[in-house]
Amino acid sequence: MKALISVSDKTGIVEAARELEGLGCELISTGGTYRTLSTAGIKVKEVSELTGFPECLDGRVKTLHPAVHAGLLARRDNPQHMKQIAELGIEPIDLVIVNLYPFKQTILKPDVTFADAFENIDIGGPTMLRAAAKNYQDVAVVVDPGDYVKVIGELKTEGKITPATRLYLMRKVFAHTAAYDALIAEYLAKEAKTEGFPETLTLVYEKVQDMRYGENPHQEAAFYREIIRPAGTLADAVQLHGKPLSFNNINDTNGALDLLREFDEPTVVACKHANPCGVGSAATIYEAWRKAFTADMVSIFGGIVVMNRPLTADIAREMSEIFLEVIVAPSYAEDALEILKGKKNLRLLELKVTTGATGSLDLKKVKGGLIIQSEDATVVPPDYKVVTATAPTEKQLEDLVFAMKIVKHTKSNAIVIAKDKQSVGIGPGQVNRIWAACQAIEHSRELIGPDAATGAVLASDAFFPFPDVVEAAHEARIAAIIQPGGSLRDNESIAKCDEYGIPMIFTGMRHFKH
Repeated sequence: MKALISVSDKTGIVEAARELEGLGCELISTGGTYRTLSTAGIKVKEVSELTGFPECLDGRVKTLHPAVHAGLLARRDNPQHMKQIAELGIEPIDLVIVNLYPFKQTILKPDVTFADAFENIDIGGPTMLRAAAKNYQDVAVVVDPGDYVKVIGELKTEGKITPATRLYLMRKVFAHTAAYDALIAEYLAKEAKTEGFPETLTLVYEKVQDMRYGENPHQEAAFYREIIRPAGTLADAVQLHGKPLSFNNINDTNGALDLLREFDEPTVVACKHANPCGVGSAATIYEAWRKAFTADMVSIFGGIVVMNRPLTADIAREMSEIFLEVIVAPSYAEDALEILKGKKNLRLLELKVTTGATGSLDLKKVKGGLIIQSEDATVVPPDYKVVTATAPTEKQLEDLVFAMKIVKHTKSNAIVIAKDKQSVGIGPGQVNRIWAACQAIEHSRELIGPDAATGAVLASDAFFPFPDVVEAAHEARIAAIIQPGGSLRDNESIAKCDEYGIPMIFTGMRHFKH
C-alpha cells in the first residue's frame, strides 16, 4: 500500500504514520509534514522523489503533477487505465491523508491582512482530496484526524479499508472542500463590501451541538454557528452552569439579546416564547431588574433573562426564588454565581453583548428556498415628525423611544405600553392592531394595577388603519403615542389625538417582525 500524507493540522499524524509504517505501508509526504515525520524517525519519501520534480514557488507547487494525480485517479478495474500508468512509470496511490491550509483560523485572527488570508488558500490540497474522493472505490481519503483510528483499525483487523468506510470518507471530503471554498467566497464577499445581494449565496456554518429535540419533542435538531460572525452573539456565549441549551432556549435567548442590543444604559430584558414580557432600564442594574421583573411576574416564569451589566448577589437572590430557563450576563459576582448554581438545571451564560446593529443578514428559511434581508438597524429615525398640535415632553419622548425599541422586537401586530423606562403592557402577535392594543392595556391592568397605563406611552410597530387604537389609548389615559404613520386614514387618528390632547409622533419607519 502506498500512502500520501500532507497535513497542515498535524494532530496525531506521527502516531498514525508510525502505525501505517508498521503495517508495511510506503509513505510519501511533502514540506513540513515530511520534516515532521522524518524527524520522528519514520521512513518517508519526499513527493519530489515520486514526481521527479522539485517543490517550487515557495511550496505552492508540490503535488500538482501527473505522477500524483494519475496515481490517484486510475481505476483499478479499468485495464486501459492500469496499462497507461504502467507505461508512464506511475504507481497507484491507495491512501491519501490531507488537511488543508488553515484558512478559517487565519481569517479569524483579529489583525489578519488580506494578503495573509489569500496566501492561506490551499490549491494542491483540495485537488488531491477531490481526485482521491472521485476514485473512492479504490482510494481511501482522510481529511479529519478524528478518522485515523477508524482507518488504521480496519487495516489491522480487515487488512483493508472497507467499501463502507471509503464511501463515508468520500462524502466527508466533498462536504469539507465545499465548506472550504464557500468560506473563501463568503470572506471575499465581505471584504469586497459590494452593495446588493449576490447571484449565488454561499454561507458556511459549523455544528456546535446536537440537541435532545427541536421545537417539539418529536423533532430532531442541532445548533450551527457562522464561522465569520459578529462579536457578542449567542454563538460565543460561555456556559457556566446548567443543562445544555435546547432549541427553544437558543431561539428565545437570541431574541432577548437582539432587544438588549438596543440599550446602552443598565437594562434587563425578560423574554418568553421569543417575545419580550418585561423590560426595564434604570441607573443601576438592580433597579432595571426590578422593573423587568415587576412588569410581568407571571410570564417571566420559565422565561429567559438577559442583562448588559454584571449580575450581582442581590439580583441572584431574587432570581433564585423563581423558575427561569436561561440567564445571560456579561459577568457574575462570585457570590451571585454560587447562589444561582444552587438551581441545578438553570442555564447560566456569560456573554458581553455589544450595543447596536451587528451588520448580519436576516435569513428566513422557506420551503424550497431562502429569503434574506438587511438588518433592521434603526429604531426611530432622526427625521421623525410630531403630527399633533401638542408635542411630547422630553420625558415622554424618552419613554416613546424606549417603547419603540421593545415593539421593534415584538411579534407583529404589536403594541407596547411603557412608563418610566419600564414596559407595563405588551400586546404581541395579534391579527389586528386594536386587539394588540386592547391586550397590552388589559395586561397592564392585570399585571401591575388598574392605573398602570395612566400617564404611560404607547408604541406601535405599524400604522393605525383606523382611529380605534387612539380611542382605546384615551380610555386607558395613555399620555403619548408613537407609530410609523402611512395609513390613508392617518388624519382620523391625528384628529382624535388632537381632540384628546394626546401628542403623537410619526416615525415613517415600520418595524414588522413575523
